[in-house]
Amino acid sequence: MNWPVNPTDSKTSRPISMALPGPPFLRHYSAHQLMAWQPQGTLDDSMLDQIAEWLVDIEKVSLPFKRFIDFSQLTTVAVRTRHVFELARKRAEQFAGVEPVRSALFCDDWVGFGIARLYESLMENTLIEVRAFRDLAKAAEWLGVPVDVLTLKDEPAPHIGRTARKPVQ
Repeated sequence: MNWPVNPTDSKTSRPISMALPGPPFLRHYSAHQLMAWQPQGTLDDSMLDQIAEWLVDIEKVSLPFKRFIDFSQLTTVAVRTRHVFELARKRAEQFAGVEPVRSALFCDDWVGFGIARLYESLMENTLIEVRAFRDLAKAAEWLGVPVDVLTLKDEPAPHIGRTARKPVQ
């Protein structure tokens, strides 16, 4: 399937991303080898664990892909600093890839951006190259994708296959 690259392309209404099983608000942009996650609500230890578990699962069966996490829809940040340290250590140990992958963390809020910067510093010298951004255009440039893709405004195609897991409450 060849989907259009530009989500604002008015010539077609076909999606450029596909919804994925796992935590809500996950998308795959196959044309850009990009997985995007836009968590909503409260970023807490449980939500961090959800996405880490999903990444470990998907890394076992998928080609390397770039990652984009958009924290702009969070209403609250309630993670324990110790948990961020533990998550970074576990991700570095569990990463199944042999090639480096890029992960861009975007947040226009200072608290979320601070957590993203902490994670970036903890992932230094690993195969997971993490960068925190407050500017969407710079994140897009670093990932090598059009900035329109990172707005996550397209309506993703539904995932066909197993049902998405319900979020942990």
